[in-house]
Amino acid sequence: MSIFKKEPIADPVAEARRYVQNAKDTLFKNGKYNPETDCYEDSNYVKSAGHFLWSAVLIILDAVFEVKTKQRPYPDIKDYRNEIIKRDRKLLTLVNAAYETMHISMGYDGNQRKATCHDGIDLANGIIDRCVMMLANAA
Repeated sequence: MSIFKKEPIADPVAEARRYVQNAKDTLFKNGKYNPETDCYEDSNYVKSAGHFLWSAVLIILDAVFEVKTKQRPYPDIKDYRNEIIKRDRKLLTLVNAAYETMHISMGYDGNQRKATCHDGIDLANGIIDRCVMMLANAA
């Protein structure tokens, strides 16, 4: 089995932030927020936003960490966790929360609560900011 190689992204920070902006646009322009229920009405847009946010996290993590896989062609969350724990346990806490919020609750379950969606956006921005500091320290 060949090792998965991603094409390097010229500016991963800008790309990750663009994905976060896409998630915001998807939610705020199309999600149809209902203040009575404090939820977005269309779970499809919540799922799309969750996928955008999780992709943003993966883009920035790939820029900071060299994630290796043993048996799969693509990295798994466990592979990311194994690399992150070696350098930054606080980042690991954020990534674990992001995985549950963005990837599972939003991306798969389509959790429509406004608080969940906004937590996902905040987590993505927090992870990007922390990774930017790590990239600056590595340079």
